[in-house]
Amino acid sequence: MESLDQFKNSELIYIVLLFALFVLPRFLQRFRLPSAITCVFLGLGAGVGLSLFAHDNTIGLLATFGIVALFLFAGLEINFSELRSHALVLLQYVVFHLIGLAAVSYGAMLVFDLAIRPAVLVALALMTPSAGFILDSLKALHLDERERFWVRTKVISIELIALAALFAVVQSASATRFSVSLLVLVLLIAILPLLLKFFAKVLLPYAPRSEFAFLLMLAVVCAFVTRELGVYYLVGAFVAGVAAQRFREELPAMASDQMLHAVELFASVFVPFYFFNAGLHLGRDDFSMNALITGAGFLVVMVPVRLLWIGLHRKIALKESIAGGVRIGVAMIPTLVFTLVIAGILRDKFEVSGAIFGGLIIYTLVNTLIPGFVLRIPPPAFDAPHISPAPTEGAETGK
Repeated sequence: MESLDQFKNSELIYIVLLFALFVLPRFLQRFRLPSAITCVFLGLGAGVGLSLFAHDNTIGLLATFGIVALFLFAGLEINFSELRSHALVLLQYVVFHLIGLAAVSYGAMLVFDLAIRPAVLVALALMTPSAGFILDSLKALHLDERERFWVRTKVISIELIALAALFAVVQSASATRFSVSLLVLVLLIAILPLLLKFFAKVLLPYAPRSEFAFLLMLAVVCAFVTRELGVYYLVGAFVAGVAAQRFREELPAMASDQMLHAVELFASVFVPFYFFNAGLHLGRDDFSMNALITGAGFLVVMVPVRLLWIGLHRKIALKESIAGGVRIGVAMIPTLVFTLVIAGILRDKFEVSGAIFGGLIIYTLVNTLIPGFVLRIPPPAFDAPHISPAPTEGAETGK
């Protein structure tokens, strides 16, 4: 027992953790198990099973870097020209999504007897694809270039709506709080371009090749500002990425492919700590029978509805078969990061029942497995997919 306590308090335990987070998940990927899921269960095992890292500030800091990098990457991935060129189709999809969000929110109010604010958060947790996670794993999925294009543009457009909805719901406890928070967020968005211009004209000439460090620092500061507003780190990091993407004409290196690659590499190092930390904060009660039943209900109802909803939209907007739309829907099923964040907000701020919290956790852990098993295993019909170029505006909108 004494030797075990010494091991827990030694530096060796961090070496073992690094091996566990960076080697074991890669090994298990051969079994179609996403590394993020492995890291969550490693955190669950370390916290519940071994009582390790329960109050470790180092893990918390590394996890913060992970979530910041992931949403900074998502913000940098936004291509406004692509969004504008397919604005009609994306607008139709957003309207479809908002209708679905309203319906699910109403259903959550009836089934779980929730007030409107937590009900909307439950709906966001169930319906919002995790853009950063999906974009990071998109290359590994068995999709052609055209399908990847639509997955990318749709998850980004929905994440923009979801982040705005998350901000509005969390801050709408009172008109004063909402107004102050909105003012702070608007000021943050207004100041970011000025800071980027100051960096480009004043600092960069004397600090060459410092774009990555400055952008990361900016994202961390923005993330902590929005964290203080009560909407977690992801909003600030995402806003920083969007601002850098808009600034690329004046400073191309700020949102170049090389910068995207650097942020992606940085995220790949720190994101495992985020998922590990998320697992640390789960307990046995979060997997109770009531939570399992609730999670199973979420899966049975929401996964088919989301797939058919996407397929129906593409059939109406693009005259595409529902089966083709469902393939894109499968890639958009994972809600991992967004659900983990919102589930935490629901538990900490709205004190929802353990069945709802645990059900959301089970729902997102299982739905994150679906694309790997469906799209990475080439069924006979998809053994040799036809790789099409990214669609043009006329071809996709039927003009």
